[in-house]
Amino acid sequence: METRTWDKLGVKTALLGFGCMRFPITSEGKIDEPLSTKMLEKAYAAGVNYYDTAYMYHNGDSEAFVGNWLNTKDRDNYFLTTNLPVVMINSLEQAKAIFEEQREKLNKEYFDFYLLHALNKHTFKKSVELGIVQYCEDLKAQGKIKHLGFSFHDDYNTFEEILQYRNWDLCQIQLNYTDTEEQAGLRGYTLAEKAGIPIVVMEPVKGGSLANLPETVAGEMTSMHPDWTLSSWAYRWVGSLPNVKVILSGMSTMAQVEDNIKTFQHFKPISSEDQGIIDRAVEKIRARVKNSCTFCRYCMPCPAGVNIPENFAAWNGYGMYENPNDIYFKWGIMISDAEKAKNCVHCGACEKKCPQKIAIRDNLATLQTELDTIYQNR
Repeated sequence: METRTWDKLGVKTALLGFGCMRFPITSEGKIDEPLSTKMLEKAYAAGVNYYDTAYMYHNGDSEAFVGNWLNTKDRDNYFLTTNLPVVMINSLEQAKAIFEEQREKLNKEYFDFYLLHALNKHTFKKSVELGIVQYCEDLKAQGKIKHLGFSFHDDYNTFEEILQYRNWDLCQIQLNYTDTEEQAGLRGYTLAEKAGIPIVVMEPVKGGSLANLPETVAGEMTSMHPDWTLSSWAYRWVGSLPNVKVILSGMSTMAQVEDNIKTFQHFKPISSEDQGIIDRAVEKIRARVKNSCTFCRYCMPCPAGVNIPENFAAWNGYGMYENPNDIYFKWGIMISDAEKAKNCVHCGACEKKCPQKIAIRDNLATLQTELDTIYQNR
């Protein structure tokens, strides 16, 4: 199993980490514990020693399940990470209560890594003002957590502000070969590397979108390395960055576990020729967008309440990756019924403001039909 040494912290982890937010579930929506246990055992036997859970994963069930399973293992043979759900915390007392609840559910004397979960500009400000960051530093001084960090979802400027606030032990960012300029992106990676702060990467396969690319995009990849899956290409690209210490995979099937083990037990970094193939694939992916929306939001607010940029983001995302699971999430959950394209009253106010001169009204009518059909047939 490929490993990485964290010079800053003096620890060594497997490059592949087990993300514990996408376990297989039963028909009742609960964790399929027998199958999930087999998957965890398979990964552990192969050398995976980093397990990442969080308070909110699987509706609060992930921590207890992972904690019970880890109780069967020697405490010195794995690293446990969990996350404090800052978004739902409104007082320091609440943060303290949740931490103690996490200790009880995971049944551990200490956590190896403790992250402020999914920080953005608002939640970071709240963490500082409520004294949550200082509280976590106190927990570290008491030995209840070994290392303190944060995971991140916002823009680069916010990432820079958070990263430079204190001497973090690690940070966790979203990064893959198509999202190099999204959120923290490669600029954020470089900033952390220069600061000597180790990086854990989430969404290396973009929620599965890079695992099932259209053949017109993926053909050159499969020809170059017939024994590599598309997921393997994505993991190898991230793993070729030297300051990435762990790549998280939210594995949902035994087949995913086995494929990931194959990738990381026989890890081969991306070559310059491979990078050229990836660059051409990214160009093809971006050429598949449905329209030229840049998310500038000049069209907003819509008098009818339509969230025009988010509708276009879902439509363009499907055009690029053809991932129906992404549509289930974005169209079925993230965009409310009141914000959907069908509520357009064809007033045309948006088109007068659009610098891209997009036929917004016609596009909204088309995407409503297309995305409804994809969602219903997913």
